[in-house]
This record gives sequence, C-alpha cells and structure tokens, in this order.
Amino acid sequence: MRLAFMGTPEFAVPSLAELIAAGHEIVAVYSQPPRPRGRGQKLTPSPVHAFAETMGLSVFTPQTMKTPEAVEIFQSLDLDAACVVAFGQILKREVLEAPRLGCFNLHGSLLPRWRGAAPIQRAIMAGDAQTGVQIMRMSEGLDEGPVLLGEVMAIRADDTAASLGERMATVGAALWPRALAAIERGAATETPQEGEPTYARKITPAEARIDWNRPAAQVDAHIRGLSPFPGAWFEVQGPDGPNRIKVLMSAMANGSAAPGTVLDDSLTVACGSGAVRLVRVQRAGKSAQGADEMLRGFPLAPGTVLG
Repeated sequence: MRLAFMGTPEFAVPSLAELIAAGHEIVAVYSQPPRPRGRGQKLTPSPVHAFAETMGLSVFTPQTMKTPEAVEIFQSLDLDAACVVAFGQILKREVLEAPRLGCFNLHGSLLPRWRGAAPIQRAIMAGDAQTGVQIMRMSEGLDEGPVLLGEVMAIRADDTAASLGERMATVGAALWPRALAAIERGAATETPQEGEPTYARKITPAEARIDWNRPAAQVDAHIRGLSPFPGAWFEVQGPDGPNRIKVLMSAMANGSAAPGTVLDDSLTVACGSGAVRLVRVQRAGKSAQGADEMLRGFPLAPGTVLG
C-alpha cells in the first residue's frame, strides 16, 4: 500500500520499522519539528524523524497540519492510507479524508479508557491491572473512532512508563500488517467504542511532586507512572539548601511513621498508610543512580522528613 506514517516519539519507531519490513511504500513520514535538547539546547530531530532519515524516507515536520499549505501537500501524496502513532497533532477533516482508505491510529490503551495524550502513564498511575494497544479508524473527535484490532496486556507490579511503553510499542507494531491487510481487502471489522470514556490528560509539572500523605500503593504507582519522564520528585534540605530529587523506581515496603519520614538506611519512606522503598533516584544535575549509591554521598538519615 501507498502510505504516510505520522509519529514522533520512540514509541512510534517500531511501527514504522514494521511497515517498512512488511513491504509497504512509505511515501512520506510526518513528525513534530526538531526541538532544543540537552545542555547546549541543540535542535534535535524526534526519534521517528531520525529513524526515517536513516531509512532514506522523505520527512515533513510542519508546525501544524491545519494550514492550507500543509493540507494541500498531504492531499497531493495520493495515499491509500495513513498510519498514525503518537504524532502529537490533531488532524482536521480534510487530512483525515485525504487517503483513499482513511487514517488509522495505534493507541496505547483499551478504549474508551484513557483517551488522550498520556494513556500509558495514566494507566500505571491509576493502578490499572491491564491495558492494551488498539488500532482505530481516526475521526475528528479525540480518540473516538471505531476499533479494528487490539491486544490486551497486563501491567506488572514493577512496570514503569518506560518498560510498559517498550512492550506496548512492540506488540502494537505487530498489529499493523494484519490491520492493513484487512483494510485493503475491505474485510476489517470496525467496532464502535462502548462504555464511559476516561481521559489521559497531559502530565503537568505540578503533579509530578510526590504527596507522601497518599497510601503507599498510590505513591508507588505515581512514581512508576512518571518514570523516566518527567519523573516524580521530592525536596529535602541539604547543606547547600533545598535539593530536588527525582525518584525513577520504587517498591512497596513495610513500616509506618509520619508521612514523608525516612524509616531506615535503605531509603524506605513512610506514606499516609504503609511505606515505599526508593530504589532508583536522580539528584538535580546528576546521573540516575541506585538509592544506596546516592546515600553514600548524600546521606538521608532515618528520621529525615522529605517534602
């Protein structure tokens, strides 16, 4: 088939690779424009953009797909279909209707649960036991289209957004050849979404701060759901003033005290009920490290209260 691929983060790369391997003609790849990254704030292409260039594919990076020029270019591609994975832009009707067979999106949840920008993070943060990947026909509404194909996946007790996202990206990529073959034959079953939708709103910096007053299970889920980005964090007073420390991995633990109190030399911290052990952390301006390694250079004695 003659396809356009639209995606931006690392999560979308396996899907593009699968479509190439399946022998489809990728006429164009669309991705978000390069962004400043790192200490030097150098303009850096997205993971999809970088991968597409290594494969010799044409890449378009419009600031928006809503301009008449962007729509006209897309319409001129003479596409059979467009495959979308975490592109990061809303597509208007003229774009959705341009390909002969339509536009299709790989979404990281079991719709209609967790429509929107951050379904993987929100599923973990909510304590969901399972999630999934689904290919849906795109409509003008936010993730409201009918579902063609999907796989249910368990959320493990030690999953972070990164580990779960990696598994989902691989499983989701494998759905594309099956879905496109059915679409091309006119044999795809499109099932309308049923049930009350929930929305996975974009993660805000303010909500990344750890609230130690919450139950331990919620604190643990909050930490894992925000790992590695933006990273749940707390503050503690150090010799040089307040220090902000990200927590990238945690585990359930035993113990009780006032919420936020360090309970032992393994960085177990009391919550509103129960406790969590902080496993992997990152101080501001430092590399991520095990909690035991950080404690050797930045001790947090039992009784210390984390903010």
